[in-house]
Amino acid sequence: MSRWTFTSESVTEGHPDKMADQISDAILDAMLEQDSESRVACETMVTTGLVVVAGEITTSGFVDIPSVVRDTINEIGYDRDSLDFNGSTCGVMVSLDEQSPDIAQGVNDSEEVRSGRSGEDDALDRQGAGDQGMMFGYACRETEVLMPLPIHVAHRMAEQLTEARKSGQVPYLRPDGKTQVSFEYEDGRPVRLKTVLVSTQHNPGIDRDGMIRPDLIEHVIRPAVPAEFADDDFEVFVNPTGNFVVGGPVGDCGLTGRKIIVDTYGGYARHGGGAFSGKDPSKVDRSAAYATRWVAKNLVAAGAAERCEVQVAYAIGVARPVSVLVETFGTENVDPDRIATSINEIFDLRPAAILRDLDLRRPIFQPTAAYGHFGRESSEDLFTWERTDRIDDLRSALGL
Repeated sequence: MSRWTFTSESVTEGHPDKMADQISDAILDAMLEQDSESRVACETMVTTGLVVVAGEITTSGFVDIPSVVRDTINEIGYDRDSLDFNGSTCGVMVSLDEQSPDIAQGVNDSEEVRSGRSGEDDALDRQGAGDQGMMFGYACRETEVLMPLPIHVAHRMAEQLTEARKSGQVPYLRPDGKTQVSFEYEDGRPVRLKTVLVSTQHNPGIDRDGMIRPDLIEHVIRPAVPAEFADDDFEVFVNPTGNFVVGGPVGDCGLTGRKIIVDTYGGYARHGGGAFSGKDPSKVDRSAAYATRWVAKNLVAAGAAERCEVQVAYAIGVARPVSVLVETFGTENVDPDRIATSINEIFDLRPAAILRDLDLRRPIFQPTAAYGHFGRESSEDLFTWERTDRIDDLRSALGL
């Protein structure tokens, strides 16, 4: 019998790095709303009294970027001077250029097209990858949404922390906050919740042990803990430094793309290194990471394996992936070679095909910028990569 403890963390929408992610994705959505072909690489920095937006954007639309920035910050909750950061009065600096023509030519006309190797009637070969790199997707049976349990619970706890603030349940809370959970595993399965940590910004003069701790246990921690672990004798840490009044961009400088593990699988699966927020879907850092999650989730949902990780890699300006790899960690229910073959038969991982199949050329990205890009509820409009719409095809191909 093997036992270990695994830990994952999440952060609230008021965390400075997540503020930067949400601003970048709000700008992206505003661009896509006007021009679905917009090329956007938008980076944001937030610090005391100042927001800096920089990057490369090519679009036929016009967006009032300072207004988008201010609206996003105010919606998060930094909307008054008493919080030491106010979306209505902070400075906003913007420095944007157009996308490099050298990159654009490889996206507009792939190497296959330029070399004459593309099929004449295959429009999906025309768009090349916007960069080189490798992306990973993962799924497992630890939760109903086929996500690892630690990151799933950490996200739900962070959402509950924000809900307690915005609803007025816990009126002295401020927007910045972090959660962390540790689960004990036995033979690869979670069996016990061991530790919960919640750090939350709050108004001055609030007693931690007499008020904050019992309020968070009642309104944040207990509602987020799955029923099968609710009776565990888990350890709880609340604001271990003793005080958390100074937070948000005043406490820490925030940058786009600095919470990539929070955004994905909480460290439970590998990560290719590329961030998501502020990038339009022609960037495979984002779109291919969504696609590999879609592939892995459908494989697990179809019963091909209990755990599944999919890697895809690209060369800049080339439409077809240079490699696709599937790892099932010994949990497969069919021959692994058949699983690999089924991916190539049922999923098209060329960039243009991903955009088509997941319907990504739309203003759908700001909701992804807090509380995780994966394990969220899919709909016709949002989180399309969470659909399990290829199960029947996979079962047929794999004989399941």
